[in-house]
Amino acid sequence: MATASSTVRLLLDLIALPSVNPAFLPAGDARTGEAGVAAFLGEYARRGGLAVEFQEAAPGRSNLLARLTPSGPVKQRVLLAPHLDTVGLPALDLLLRPKMTKGRITGRGACDTKGCVAAMLSALLAVAKSGTRPTETEIIFVGLVDEENGQTGSRHYAQHGPRAALAIVGEPTRLEVVTAHKGDVWLQLKTLGRSAHGATPHLGRNAVHAMARVVEVLETDYAASLKSRSHPLLGSPTVNVGSIRGGTQPNIVPAECVISIDRRTLPGESEAGVRREITALLRRHKLKAEFENLRLAACHPLETDPGLPLVQSLCRAAERKRTVGVHYFCDAPPLAAGGIPSVVFGPGDIAQAHTADEWISIASLERGTAILEKFMRGLA
Repeated sequence: MATASSTVRLLLDLIALPSVNPAFLPAGDARTGEAGVAAFLGEYARRGGLAVEFQEAAPGRSNLLARLTPSGPVKQRVLLAPHLDTVGLPALDLLLRPKMTKGRITGRGACDTKGCVAAMLSALLAVAKSGTRPTETEIIFVGLVDEENGQTGSRHYAQHGPRAALAIVGEPTRLEVVTAHKGDVWLQLKTLGRSAHGATPHLGRNAVHAMARVVEVLETDYAASLKSRSHPLLGSPTVNVGSIRGGTQPNIVPAECVISIDRRTLPGESEAGVRREITALLRRHKLKAEFENLRLAACHPLETDPGLPLVQSLCRAAERKRTVGVHYFCDAPPLAAGGIPSVVFGPGDIAQAHTADEWISIASLERGTAILEKFMRGLA
């Protein structure tokens, strides 16, 4: 510990602070919420010379904003935007005890995304302490709440926060610069039948049987049609029927059946468009099913121009010749929808996120910090 860098020490402190999204633990559990981490980081940033404020995104849950003002008038802004919340697991107490062994730091949030928090804030503080600030660019560290559930923090910032020329959203990208990812739409379809006694099924109409035909069409014809579309960084969109429920007991013909659908979208596709094409598909096959009005989840896809000057500057700092696409989604699309061009970048590997022994390599953490500092110094 005596020889650990400030970034490593910060990450160890962050892992020890619980910040589990309240959606994943019982109401009132003291280990939920980002407030403790936000308060700790706010004081840490303030001691480092940054101007700190809190932006309430939901009752009791506030985004943290820590600003480094330029030496001259503000002509553009850059955001460093990791999220503060984590998922939770039954063995949470053990995961809040950070360990540093064999070049790794282990603990809940190590890579998703407290590693990004530590790298981004450490790099910003290094620039602040150097005495050489960007001349016309304000840099704001934005610790976002609720990414792991409803993205309340990024959606609120997009509506109420200061505009920016670029947001670097912190996620474990293996230090690749990400300019595209798929979106996700969750939908429910319902088929209706008529109940009858199981001894006389001919007097009823089986909603599960009707839904079985719908599932077959979605998983075959529809899935095959999606393969004809492609994005250079993301490949093809996909569909998955993830759950089905219908009926109450074996001796009753089920009167209704409901499925849930996960549809991964490409840039340019929308939830309304997905609904229309599924409706047309069922009509062609003479199948009857209706969408439930319940809105489960929706995240827009991301596509940012890799040729933007600030994106190119980040690529040069990271020594990357091209940007990439990823299969997961994050806080970037809500910020982009609010008019802030956004990319995704950070140390660590998404393969470690949400795992029972989540970890990040110290080499990746330190390299990510150095890249971000180099990028910000280039803004001068």
